[in-house]
Formats: sequence, C-alpha cells, structure tokens
Amino acid sequence: MSAAVDLRAFAEDANARLAAEHEALMQFLYLSPVGLVQTDSGGEILMINPISAQLLMPLAHDGNLVNLFEALEGVAPELRHLCATFTRPNGMVCDGLQIHLNYPNYAGGGALRPRRSPQVLSLSLLKLDDTRLMAVLSDVSEQVRRERQLRQNDAWLNALLTSITDYALVGLDREGRVCEWNETIGRVTGHSEAVVGSSYAVFYPPDAITDEQVHDRLREADQNGWNLDEGARVRADGSQFWASAMISPIPDRDLEPVDPDAPAYCMVVRDISDKREAIETRRKSAFCDHLTGVANRRAFFEAAELELQRNRRAPRPTALILVDADHFKCINDRHGHPGGDAVLRQLGLVLTATFRQVDVVARIGGEEFAVLLPSSTLAGAAAVAERLRQVVQAQAVAFEGASISLTVSAGVAASDGVDLDLETLMKRADRALYAAKAGGRNRVECWTPALSEPAGPSTGAPR
Repeated sequence: MSAAVDLRAFAEDANARLAAEHEALMQFLYLSPVGLVQTDSGGEILMINPISAQLLMPLAHDGNLVNLFEALEGVAPELRHLCATFTRPNGMVCDGLQIHLNYPNYAGGGALRPRRSPQVLSLSLLKLDDTRLMAVLSDVSEQVRRERQLRQNDAWLNALLTSITDYALVGLDREGRVCEWNETIGRVTGHSEAVVGSSYAVFYPPDAITDEQVHDRLREADQNGWNLDEGARVRADGSQFWASAMISPIPDRDLEPVDPDAPAYCMVVRDISDKREAIETRRKSAFCDHLTGVANRRAFFEAAELELQRNRRAPRPTALILVDADHFKCINDRHGHPGGDAVLRQLGLVLTATFRQVDVVARIGGEEFAVLLPSSTLAGAAAVAERLRQVVQAQAVAFEGASISLTVSAGVAASDGVDLDLETLMKRADRALYAAKAGGRNRVECWTPALSEPAGPSTGAPR
C-alpha cells in the first residue's frame, strides 16, 4: 500500500513539474520578443504567439490566419517552393528572408491594401522533421534602412580607396557629355577621341538607360555628393563588361565663370568583371525571385519608388503593367504545383526577353507579375504588353510529356508626367487588369477615368 501511495505521489509530482515546465514554455513563447509560428509540412498553423499574429494578421485573407504559406503568398511567393525543394530531413530552409510590406500589397486575389508605415519582416524557417516547421518572424525595418546606408557608404569608399588599374577617368560637362579623351578611357572602353561630345550613355548597352536617367544620375550626384551605379557596360567594339561607375560633381565648379565645355562632373568607371559572379550571387539572393529569376517584390518596389521620385523632380512618362496568368488555379489543379512552377518559370523567361534591360520585371504575387517601364507612355507600354500576350499564347509549356497552354491578361497604367504615387499607379493598373479579366481574359486593357471605380465588389482580378 505504501509503495502504491509513493508511486502515485511520484507521478503527481512528475505531472506537476511537467505542467510547470509546459506553462513556462508557453509563457516564453507568448512573451518572446520575436514572432514564433509552428506549422505542419503544408503550412497549416499549429501554434502562433501574439507577435506573429500581430505581424501576419494584416496579410490574412478576411482575417482568417490558418495557413502560413497562404498568408505570405502575396509577399513571399517563393516560400512554398523553398520548402518543397528542401529534401533534408531537418534543417534551416531559409534564414533571414526579407519580406517587404512597406508598399501596397498586391495579394489575396489582387486586392490592394495600403500600408500604414514602412515595414520589412525577417523570416527564418526551420524544418523540425517531416511533419513540422517552425518560423521565426521579426520586424527589421530600421535595421534594413541602416544597412542600406552603410552599403552605400562602403561602396563609395571602396570606389575611392581600392588600388586598381582598370579604371577610366571621364570628365563630363553639365549635360553629361564627355569633355575630353584620355588614355584611361581608351584602355577600359576602347573608345577613341571621337567619343568626346557623346553622352556618357555611350558606355551603357542600348536599352540599359534612358535619356532622363542620364540626367537623373547627375542631379542625384549634385544632391548627395556622388552617384554610384553598377552593371553591364559596353565597349567601343560592342563587347560588354561589368563595371562600377561613380559620378561626383567637381568641387568649386560654380566659383568659375560658366564654361559649357569645362568638366562639371568626374565619372570613374571601374572594370569589375572578375567580381561579377560574387556580386550577382549576392544580388540574386537579395533581389531575385527564387523560382522565376526575375526581380522580387523588394527590388520592384524600391525601383518603382526611386523612378517616381525622379519623376517628381523631372516629370516624364512612366508606365506600369500588371500581368496575371489566366486560369492558373486550373493549371495547378490539373498538373500540380510542379506544373504550375514550370509555367511560372516559362512566363518569367518570356517577360525578361520581351522588355528592355532598363525595365523592371518582377514577380509580386503567386502568378502575378509587374513591369515598370521608365520613360514609357501608356500607348507604348500597351503595345509591348500586347506583344507579350501574343508570345505567351503562341508558346505552350512542356511539362512531363504534357503541353500546357497558357494565356495572360494585363492591365496598363501610366503617369504621363503627372505626379502620381505608387499606390495610385498600382490601383489604376489593377483596375485595368480587372477589366481585362472580366472582359474574357487573354487581353490587354489600359486604365481610363471610366475605371476609377471598381467594376465589381472587389478590385481583385478574377482568376
């Protein structure tokens, strides 16, 4: 009898300790300064603490926060793909994936939700076993802002202080034209003295910079003390190389009498082709969509804001195209997510091939893409969108012996030199996209004032 009592007491004590430990764990989870979410392998939420709920609830469709992948589909469409392709039994699926919420969210069937303040989330996802995932979420908005400034400062100092031999020192006049030739220009770019008088755009591939952007970089150098640009450059013989180009205003230039032929800016062009692979790896990690290879939401919204800021300083037309794959849910239902992924990859390739290098092509949602076209009118953007539609319709996607037909609908809007914020421009393109979907799909529609009010109960384009 005594042994049974002792065993019962031991069990009760063990249960009490276990309950206390469970309570302590739950208290830790709920009071943790970061968001914690446990899900099953399909993203269904099993446990969520208040911080995560606060961060994720604005993304949930109709406030129904039941699946992590679905909640983040509009802002991190690559997450489901990363999990599906992670084959190890456990480990880190992604670490510090940045999710940008600081602009109107084009998600949840195309509905636009305004953001109250800039916000960037960091998401780390850990696979615990074959049935469980653990997500860690935190708000890193201020950290991202500081890191961006540090990167700019570091790039500036690196351009000035690094001992290099492959550089060209180019004097530019107030309009960005090359003032005089020197041997460094010939050594790096192959240009002769005939380059004098040409815009510095001569060093860029033909579709990589617009006339307006040539002057934008000069104005930004005036405002900030320098302007740094990195990317493809072209030599006199047409061959390309990877370069870093920094433009700085010449000190005390305004103290001398104005001489239109005198240098007003100094541009240093560095050949960094040997570092291109490492640079591209870092860039793709931060700014590319993992599935399609086009820009991600972060890259798109940063580029769009910069272009519209430039538009406000020096008005010029700027166009936006929203592209949506028609009947994509049916494709997923019939061919599974791998088939849907193959379609999205093909669409990414066609988009990249159709638009200019200066245009920003991005995936901003599950099957939703956006294209920003600097210095493009509404009519010009609509013509390119129509060309895209025809190419997509003509090219079936091969997948596991099947041929998947695909069409797209597109909505086009443009500022045409009018001062528009990004939210307004996206709403206009979204309503034009809704009109294209409602009109039968596989078509391009342009925004007009008649589309100022939603055509249906929601501005989200029908699938």
